[in-house]
Amino acid sequence: MVATLPDLLRLVVVPVFAWAAIRDVRTRRLPNRLWPPLYLFGALLLVWEIVTIWPLGGFVEMRFLVRVAISLLFVAPLGYAFWYLGAFGGADAKAMIALAVLFPTFPAYDLAGVTLPLVDTQLGVFSLTTLTNTVLLGLAYPVGLAVFNLVRGEASRLMFFARPVATDSLPDRHGRLFEDPDGPTRNGLDLDALRMYLRWRGRTLADVRADPDDLRDPASVGETFAPTDGGTHVGPRTDGGRAVDDAPTDGGRAVDDAPTDGGRAVDDAPTDGGRAVDDAAPDGGHAADAETDSDADRESDDPWAAERFLDEIDHGAYGTDAATLREGLDVVAREDRVLVSPGMPFVVPMAVGLVASLTYGDALFAALGALGLV
Repeated sequence: MVATLPDLLRLVVVPVFAWAAIRDVRTRRLPNRLWPPLYLFGALLLVWEIVTIWPLGGFVEMRFLVRVAISLLFVAPLGYAFWYLGAFGGADAKAMIALAVLFPTFPAYDLAGVTLPLVDTQLGVFSLTTLTNTVLLGLAYPVGLAVFNLVRGEASRLMFFARPVATDSLPDRHGRLFEDPDGPTRNGLDLDALRMYLRWRGRTLADVRADPDDLRDPASVGETFAPTDGGTHVGPRTDGGRAVDDAPTDGGRAVDDAPTDGGRAVDDAPTDGGRAVDDAAPDGGHAADAETDSDADRESDDPWAAERFLDEIDHGAYGTDAATLREGLDVVAREDRVLVSPGMPFVVPMAVGLVASLTYGDALFAALGALGLV
C-alpha cells in the first residue's frame, strides 16, 4: 500500500503552505480565514485514525496517542508561546498550530520501493521534526543574505544581517531599518510602521526627503488619514509605493480619488512651497503670524508628530515607539541609501521544512546519528 488514506489526504496541505509562503513573501500578510479549515481538516483526520485503531488497548495504539498528545499539548502551545514572546508573527504561530494538528505522527509513503520520509525519529512526532527542520533552514538565511551581498559587491561586517538599498525604494520593501542616526542598530524602524506613518499624514516618502525641516514640525500635520496596517498590498498607496491591489481595503479613498500631488487633495495643494492656499501670506512667503516660542517648544517636544501619531492610531505600530520613529525618519530623510534587514517570514522555511520532512525526514536526528549521539 502506498500510504493510509488519511496520510494521503494530508498531502493536500502542501500546496496550501506553498501558497501561504509565496503570499507571505509578497505581502507579509496572510488571511485569518486560511487557518480554521486546516484545523478542522486535521481534527477530522485524527478522529478518522482513532476510530480506525479502536479499541486503544495495545502498545501501538497507546504510542500513537502519546505522540498525538505531544504534538497537540506541546508543539501547538509552543507556537502560541513564541508569538506571545514576540519571536513569531501571528500567522507563523497559526501555521505552527496547524502543522501540530495536521501532522502529529510520522506518515509513511511507499514510492518506487522507497519509504518516505527516509529518516524517522525515536520520538516519532512529525510536527516536531518539521519544526526542527524549519529552524535549521531559518538559520541558513543569514548565510544566503551574505552570499547575496557578496555577489553584489556589498561585503561588510553587517552583510549577514542587512543589505544596502535605495531609500526611495522603501515604500515597496519589507523588513526594518538596520541603522539610526548613530549608526547600525538591530532595533531600527519597521518599514510597515513607516508606511503607516506616511499614510496617516497623507504624505509620501519623497515629501519627507524633499522638505524634512518643515515636516519635522508637528504643526505641519494637517488632516490625517487611516494608517492601514502598513502592508504594501493595501491601496491607494499614499506613501508613494505601488499597491499590489488597486482597491482600498481600509475605508480610504477610491483609487480614482487618490491625490495627484503626493497625498493632499488637489484643492488643498500648497502654492507657496508647503502651506495651504488659505494660509499663504500676501507676499507669497511667510504667514503673517511668525513662529512663536510655544511653536518652537512644541516642535522640540514632538518632532515629526511621532507621539501624536502613536496616540491617534487605534492599534500599535509593530512595537515602534516615538523615539524609534523619529530616528528612522531622520535617517530616511537624509540618506540616499540605507541598511535594511529584510527578514524572512517563518512560514517560508516552514513550508520548505514540511517538504523536507515529508521526503528526507528529520535532518537534526540524522546529524546527531552521524555523530553517534543518538
